[in-house]
Amino acid sequence: MWLAECWRLMSKLLDRLRTVALELKRQVGLLALAMCHPLVSWGAKLIIGLTLAYACSPIDLIPDFIPILGLLDDLIIVPAGIWLALRLIPEAVKTKLAAEAASQPVQKSYLGLALVMSLWVVASYAITCLVFR
Repeated sequence: MWLAECWRLMSKLLDRLRTVALELKRQVGLLALAMCHPLVSWGAKLIIGLTLAYACSPIDLIPDFIPILGLLDDLIIVPAGIWLALRLIPEAVKTKLAAEAASQPVQKSYLGLALVMSLWVVASYAITCLVFR
């Protein structure tokens, strides 16, 4: 009996996580298009760039190995940056970009992957040099 209840709750949680992940994916697509749009202010573009840089960076304000706090900074800073950037984009532009983002297929950025991997390699090398001096 309790197993069925646990399964139902887990299924409900996974459905909610899927919904949140799809919404986040839609918002990130909108922000990617906003970076190139001429009617989006430079302040919004700066917030978008900083948020994406922080999300992709292997270096955090609070290291991830610190229990709870290490992951909590990512869960607060990245959504707050997305929220702020969306607030700075004019509503008419946001509506147009949302429709455009929904109609476009998801693109993979190999340049972004290369950049993040390079940052990880440089950070790993620097830490190794500091530890094994």
